[in-house]
Amino acid sequence: MSKEAQMKSALQAYIDAFNRADLHAIVALYAADATVEDPYGSPPKVGQQAIREFYRDALLSGAQLELAAPIRASMSNAAAMAFVAVIGNGASVTRVSVIDLMTFNEQGLITSMQAYFGQSDIAIG
Repeated sequence: MSKEAQMKSALQAYIDAFNRADLHAIVALYAADATVEDPYGSPPKVGQQAIREFYRDALLSGAQLELAAPIRASMSNAAAMAFVAVIGNGASVTRVSVIDLMTFNEQGLITSMQAYFGQSDIAIG
């Protein structure tokens, strides 16, 4: 499998694991010393334990992730995806439009994740 295909596959695995609320599978995608900045500009979560705690809390929201465009890979060690996080159902649904940028090591594990969204990317209703 090419590096480009490997990165795209990892991002799809991330979406699938999140939507199954599979904490173990999400954390397994990350290198031991990886960082997560979600949202970008917030203090980074460093290492698998901090990343595990972050995703444990995120999964409690019940959010589902819906790709908004095909996953993109670079010719180097990064890939990105645009998606909408849908939180809630019925009368109260929050939709957050996000772009995640992830970098990878030689083993194909995520070394950094940065989630880009701002206040105007959050729709409640």
